[in-house]
Amino acid sequence: MIDCLPEQEHQLLFEIVKRFIPDDVATPEDLDDIRTADEEFARGEYIRHEDIDWD
Repeated sequence: MIDCLPEQEHQLLFEIVKRFIPDDVATPEDLDDIRTADEEFARGEYIRHEDIDWD
């Protein structure tokens, strides 16, 4: 597609494409928290949604 566009339009296309790329990257701390949550879940350490008093 880039080859079909004039060179002056490349920057515009780049900016448009960037909007479709996620900018949130998991940090090492995020990955540790996810790993911990997975381990707790595997051990049955969780609260069911219907057991929470939302009032």
